[in-house]
Amino acid sequence: MEKTLEFPVLLRLIDERSTAFRAAVAAAPSLDVQVPTCPEWTLFDLIQHLGGGDRFWAAIVGAGPADAPSAEAAAVRAAVAAPREREALLAWLAESTRLLLSALREAGPDRGCWTWWGTSQSPQSSGGVARHRVQETALHTYDAQITLGAPQPLPVEVALDGVEEFLFTCNATTGAWPHQPTAFEYHATEGRSWRLTVDGDGARPTRIPVPGTGSATATATATATATATATATAAGEGPEAAGASAQGTAGELVLAFYGRIPVDSLKLDGDRRLFDQLIAWEPEV
Repeated sequence: MEKTLEFPVLLRLIDERSTAFRAAVAAAPSLDVQVPTCPEWTLFDLIQHLGGGDRFWAAIVGAGPADAPSAEAAAVRAAVAAPREREALLAWLAESTRLLLSALREAGPDRGCWTWWGTSQSPQSSGGVARHRVQETALHTYDAQITLGAPQPLPVEVALDGVEEFLFTCNATTGAWPHQPTAFEYHATEGRSWRLTVDGDGARPTRIPVPGTGSATATATATATATATATATAAGEGPEAAGASAQGTAGELVLAFYGRIPVDSLKLDGDRRLFDQLIAWEPEV
């Protein structure tokens, strides 16, 4: 069974993706160009959103356990104002990242804090914040890169954790599924798979076990197992066959989850309409 990324790795990935984001900003000919994947935003809006988010979550983590965002965090969010001059803007972004990483390091992975994903299967802790900020930063780095016409694939390490992080944070809920109970399966071509079961008790993601990793042979076996599992799902085999499944690289799965690429760009099996229902679902909790 693959383990969740360790806290120091999450901090490293936040730093790496933030550096890549600043590189895209530095190379942009204009800050006023529209972001294709966030059409309501200009590149400057995207910059302010990501940097302001780093500062907001730094304040949230620093406040410790809470049932709502602290007054300081709310003030930080209300006062976000990035400079327009390029050199000052890059310095502001770097300082935003530093504030977030400093708060996370000081708190450690297990300190409780407020999060918006209270009813999910992800922890309400600084470790949960770090894990989600990796994905937020990686996704918006992709947004900035595609704005420049030079999108790069999500790093595999980020993407593999991103599939699970999305399922456990954004999909997991106790709100009742309003349709016939079913399950979705997601298969990354890198060799990992997940199942999302939905019914009257909500949505519950789980990992689908694959053979252990650690060698080229084991990795190839895991990939073959994931492919075989996807094939069985498509054929409707087994007592708990999923109603629908999607297969692609981990990066493609993450980009589809967040609406950066269409779901139809993945290899889909089963009832395609189920994905439309899942995307449209806004559970009450």
